[in-house]
Amino acid sequence: MGIKVRIPTPLQKLTKDKEVVECEANDVKGLVEDLEKRYPGIKTRLCDDGGKLRKFINIYVNDEDIRFLKMDQTPLKDGDEVSIIPAIAGG
Repeated sequence: MGIKVRIPTPLQKLTKDKEVVECEANDVKGLVEDLEKRYPGIKTRLCDDGGKLRKFINIYVNDEDIRFLKMDQTPLKDGDEVSIIPAIAGG
C-alpha cells in the first residue's frame, strides 16, 4: 500500500509532474531519503546542508504538523498520507 505523499507544485518538476507519489519509510526522515532515491534532487529542496528539514517547509502526517509530533522522527505506517507544504510569506 505504501505512504501517499502530496507534492507541492514547485517540486512537481522533480516528480515528473506527479502531484501524489508513493513511498516506503518508517519515519519522516526515512521518507525524505526514499523520496531522494526515487526523485533525485528533492532532498536538497527539503533539507539544509546538515540534513535537517528546512524551516520554511511544513510537513503534515495525516493532517498533523510534525512540529507538534516528533519532527523528522515522526513514525509512519502503510496508508498514512503526508503533505509537504512550503511556507508562504507575504504582506
